[in-house]
Amino acid sequence: MAVEEHVVTFDLFSALVDSRTGASVVLGRLGATRQWHPTGTEVYDDWDTRNKEAQRACEAWVPYEVLARDALAETYAALDLDGDAADDLTEVLRALPDWPLWPDVEDTLPMLACRYRVGLLSNVDDALFLRTRAATYVDPDLAMTSERLGVYKPDPRIYHRAQETLGPMVHIATSARDVRGSLEAGIPVVRLRRPGHHLDPDGPRPTVEVDAMALLEELIPVAWSRAGRTGRTAGDD
Repeated sequence: MAVEEHVVTFDLFSALVDSRTGASVVLGRLGATRQWHPTGTEVYDDWDTRNKEAQRACEAWVPYEVLARDALAETYAALDLDGDAADDLTEVLRALPDWPLWPDVEDTLPMLACRYRVGLLSNVDDALFLRTRAATYVDPDLAMTSERLGVYKPDPRIYHRAQETLGPMVHIATSARDVRGSLEAGIPVVRLRRPGHHLDPDGPRPTVEVDAMALLEELIPVAWSRAGRTGRTAGDD
């Protein structure tokens, strides 16, 4: 089967990697030694919310770790937790190679790569992406990170710059901000539903959604054809 010309990009920390589980394990271990009251998952959820807000508000790009460290410090202050946010972030990110892929990634992504050029569109630094298990399955030349593009989601510029670099693309998004950002930027999107992620109730609704990666091969062309019928491309909005 010939490889399609357009690129299929995936979000890293929601569609491919179960970041909530991976980071929560480390935070839970740190909390156990310090007798924190919140669980590792509860600490992660607060940090993740603050981290996403920091990325949304970031107008001039700074490294992922800077925003993540400051967000973790805010979490520690809000939850009254002892610990050094910079040191603890180092521990969390040191464990990146152990953060699990979602169960269907390892079998399905190589099959998709036989038909599509498989890339990435993610709020992450290049070096951090390369340390994840997902890096094995993604062409590094097609890895559109926030560091490479100089902007964070959900800023529409990250989607526009990715498409300018990659050409025609369909994005596989999971998180609410990524689904909304893709749609508002005019990028064809398939929403891959994952546990713990919900759509923005006030945002646009994706027309194509799947519960498992195995269905993507069938539905990526649907998202592409629907985008073509509407005549929308990145930069129209």
